[in-house]
Amino acid sequence: MTIDKSMMPGSSGPLEASSKKEISFWSNKYVLGLTTTAGIGGLLFGYDTGVISGALLYIRDDFKAVNDNSVLQETIVSMAVVGAMIGAAAGGWVNDAYGRKKATLLADVLFIIGSFVMCIAPDHNILILGRLFVGVGVGIASVTAPVYIAEAAPSEIRGGLVATNVLMITGGQFLSYLVNLSFTEVPGTWRWMLGVAAIPAVVQFILMIFLPESPRWLYRKDKKSKAIAVLENIYDSDRLQEEIDQLADASNKDSQSGKTVSYFDVLKSKEIRLAFFTGAGLQAFQQFTGINTVMYYCPTIVQMAGFSSKQLALLLSLIVAAMNVVGTIIGILLIDKCGRRLLALASLSGVFASLLILSYAFSLQPKTLGATLGSGAGWLAIVGLVLYIAFFSPGMGPVPWAVNSEIYPEAYRGVCGGMSATVNWISNFIVAQTFLSVVGLVGTRGTFLIFAGVSVLAFLFVLLFVPETKGLTFEQVERIWKERAGVLGMSAGSGGQHLQGNEA
Repeated sequence: MTIDKSMMPGSSGPLEASSKKEISFWSNKYVLGLTTTAGIGGLLFGYDTGVISGALLYIRDDFKAVNDNSVLQETIVSMAVVGAMIGAAAGGWVNDAYGRKKATLLADVLFIIGSFVMCIAPDHNILILGRLFVGVGVGIASVTAPVYIAEAAPSEIRGGLVATNVLMITGGQFLSYLVNLSFTEVPGTWRWMLGVAAIPAVVQFILMIFLPESPRWLYRKDKKSKAIAVLENIYDSDRLQEEIDQLADASNKDSQSGKTVSYFDVLKSKEIRLAFFTGAGLQAFQQFTGINTVMYYCPTIVQMAGFSSKQLALLLSLIVAAMNVVGTIIGILLIDKCGRRLLALASLSGVFASLLILSYAFSLQPKTLGATLGSGAGWLAIVGLVLYIAFFSPGMGPVPWAVNSEIYPEAYRGVCGGMSATVNWISNFIVAQTFLSVVGLVGTRGTFLIFAGVSVLAFLFVLLFVPETKGLTFEQVERIWKERAGVLGMSAGSGGQHLQGNEA
């Protein structure tokens, strides 16, 4: 089958060829409602990653065993990441077997249980158990929210809507810093910090009860009337039939395959392997370019600038989190205009430059970690941090999640999305657990140089392997992988070739 020009990755496909009314970001309140409700999972994701840093200061005061044992402190922090790995790995299967809605409800239940357990924890062991529950919930939510949003979103605004989930993540981090500051003088400080997270989970659980299942999942499960009822709330009558036809085509392909997709099936099909390699690679590079360690190292950079006040350090952390939110909003505005590739490439270019600035600033520091530098070098380090957040947040923040929500065929979307999210969490865990050791081996300057080198590799990866999916339907994106599997090395934009689903 020859690729029609309207199907080319550089165009918006049939939407561009027709005179149908294009949907804008704010034009459909129903879709925005679905997106916002699903995005509460992202809020929980961000809140949990941010709140523990402040809570840990007070947990150490209450539990002497934790205060005297750095391994226990690391375990309390990292147990949520371990839980997220488990949740993300299982979340793909839960999504495909039981649907996006039930997966979200399950994540909320786990988060509520985990928050309650942490809030009443009599010792560090119960606290760690609560962190595990919360982590599993976060992992499931990190898989489910982008897929649920993407499957309900019109193709021309899909990137921005999925990026809204990332905005909720950064908003959750900002909220966690506000909560940390608010409860510093309240008895039972850390219990309030960790327990209040149950509130948005309860809100999302209630709202999700009244929201529909993903129309694509419903159609695939032969619940066509329910799927069409959801689509009628999203599209006008002209566009509706086109979307139903696309769902019917995708459903017919799944029916012909006649099998339930497993994790091992991802490795059997060449086009699915290529798609997963691209999605998982983006998730890994998001972490290995150092975002979490740069955020973690913020207090030390403040000390380098000559500011020793803890309150000032917390305030700067709040400002950095606010910048992260603003950068993500910019990403939402640009991702469906500039495209995923250009946004990621521009982001990585700025990340590389800012990491070089950070490395140079740290090279000027005295041998004693945290000692104050001259004002020029200290402020240079802060400039590097500001530029890093400014460049990372609009591009490499939302792009990996947006791309992973749209590059997999219908039958594989849950499984592959779960596997790629697991890669993200594993990469997160590796970077967090090895950062201080690497600093001890090669120094802070050398560590940031390593991150800069990784950002160059990430730039090349995006340039060579990531196709542009802006404005494309899921079916058009699927054609890209079939083409690449049939003719290796061919760019996503080449035409006039036969599309085959190769089994390797």
